[in-house]
Amino acid sequence: MHFHHIAIEVRDLETSAAFYQKYIGLQEESRFPFGGEKIIFLKADGFRLELISTTEQSSNNFSSMHLCFQVDSINEVAQHFNENGIFAIEGPYKLKNGWEIVFYQGPDNEVIEFMQIGGKADK
Repeated sequence: MHFHHIAIEVRDLETSAAFYQKYIGLQEESRFPFGGEKIIFLKADGFRLELISTTEQSSNNFSSMHLCFQVDSINEVAQHFNENGIFAIEGPYKLKNGWEIVFYQGPDNEVIEFMQIGGKADK
């Protein structure tokens, strides 16, 4: 497992992307819609920032940011958490780009995402 990205919700996706590109030096890696959200990934030197613009007002009690760890197997993560009585708050999902993602809640309502990119095949 290793750190993949940190994500923040923003009011204006294009303004935020321009800010991080101009002042922080990040470059756009990808952009895509997911559910009711629009997403832009920016990166530089192994660091990724996910900017999320939602069309809906968030009504949950979770943080407006999350941490993401890249793992070899989403199924192994789910099994480990389930065995300890911790269940996903969202997902798992398979994205069009092949990534598999699942979200869990940490002890202070922080959101922790686990992402499988390729990795070993789960059966």
